[in-house]
Amino acid sequence: MQTLGFDGSMMNGLNILPSYTDYFTLTTATLSLNTASVWMGSVIAGLFFGKVPDWVGRKWALFFGAVLTIIGVIIQAAAQNIAMFVVARIIVGFGTGASAIAGPSYVAETLPVKYRALGLGYVGGLIAAGVTYGTAKFDSTWAWRLPSLLQGLFSLMCLSLLPFTPESPRWLVSQGRHQEALVSLAATSSNGNTNDAAVLIQYREVTDTLSFEQTYEKPSFIAQFLNSASTRKRIFLVSQVALFSMLAGNNIISYYFGTMLTQAGVTDSTTQLEINIILNAWCLVVSLVGTLMADRLGRKTLAALSQGSLTVFIFIVGALTKVYGTTSNTSGIYGTVASIFLFQGSYSFGWTPLTVMYPPEVLNFSVRSIGMSWYTFLSNGMGLMVTFAFPYALEAIGWKTYMINGAWDVLALVVILVTWVETRGRTLEEIDENLDGVVHSEVPKLSTIMGVPQAEREGIVDALDLSAAKAIEAHGSVVEVPKN
Repeated sequence: MQTLGFDGSMMNGLNILPSYTDYFTLTTATLSLNTASVWMGSVIAGLFFGKVPDWVGRKWALFFGAVLTIIGVIIQAAAQNIAMFVVARIIVGFGTGASAIAGPSYVAETLPVKYRALGLGYVGGLIAAGVTYGTAKFDSTWAWRLPSLLQGLFSLMCLSLLPFTPESPRWLVSQGRHQEALVSLAATSSNGNTNDAAVLIQYREVTDTLSFEQTYEKPSFIAQFLNSASTRKRIFLVSQVALFSMLAGNNIISYYFGTMLTQAGVTDSTTQLEINIILNAWCLVVSLVGTLMADRLGRKTLAALSQGSLTVFIFIVGALTKVYGTTSNTSGIYGTVASIFLFQGSYSFGWTPLTVMYPPEVLNFSVRSIGMSWYTFLSNGMGLMVTFAFPYALEAIGWKTYMINGAWDVLALVVILVTWVETRGRTLEEIDENLDGVVHSEVPKLSTIMGVPQAEREGIVDALDLSAAKAIEAHGSVVEVPKN
């Protein structure tokens, strides 16, 4: 996910650099192709990678995604022509798409509730903007090759950290590896204490919920979608995140900010790169604030605030571009740039964290991997369409592009207010119960024991007849659990 954030800002910067556009002799069509090809790879990943995290585990799926991304990055940095550059970006797109399928599922299934909202994917953008600005003065193709090469940084970090992280406890339970699942839960929730009440309650919730899902699980995703109202609801919500986040107008700025600034009256490439750095720093701060507020405001309120404010600002951007875009009025140009910052900040406040956070939360385990695959396919398919279409739209109708986009954003806001389900402060299993309308487990809610002193937690374990050994025994494992 960090790589994709890096890519948006990197390509934004490259599309401004004369050393890049002149090297490939880019036209509007080839500029769109070079930029959009990363989405092609992610669309392919969405079609074919969906079951891989279920087959090999979340960690191995992340490993495959990271390796493919690194291979693509190396080819991209060494590109000699447009064809080589496009093929490389398709490979990068497949790798990041694979990671987008496995990564959010892994984070949602592994981290405790109180840390789950901290998953976000934007830090890479600021680094890319700074690197592109720093290499802009290079008197060679390294002005764009170096940023391309550094795009693999986050994949290398992922590979270095994976050996030290636990596998998803939900996936381990689904494979019958109950002892490992209990140890994984304990590692992230109780400093390794497998007899902690919080760990045992989560473990029972997971096993009871997966048993419920297996009872009603259909042989294929299509059959489950057709026969289960709750599955249709989940996919409907996930599809909304894909459509609303990708068609909000953000991709115009993420990839064609230079074109927007030119239309607004800022034509110097160095000035554009400097503004790009400031924009990414601003969005980083705002997205961090939004991430921290996700548990206070709730996902639905966060989405509504983000969508409502960005709708207002995209209309303002369109109006100011119409009035001042072809003039030398300094105040008008500054006002347009400020409105772009406010629009992008509004987007980053909500959609940047929610695109990673909300889809894996509303998907239950049996459809989480394939549901994230559908989300990746749909969101990147929309990204592909937008990055191809918007350069022509900006060239043909200019400011009207923003007005059309704003009308869509109004519709999206209404749908969010009417249909979204709140997920804050709940375990994945509690969210499942809410969407299914059925109680899956009789154990107390995890929230009832949070903050309870350790001595009292031990009493809860005794009162409920819970222990690590009995928890394992209840699910057919003959492996004895080590006591802590």
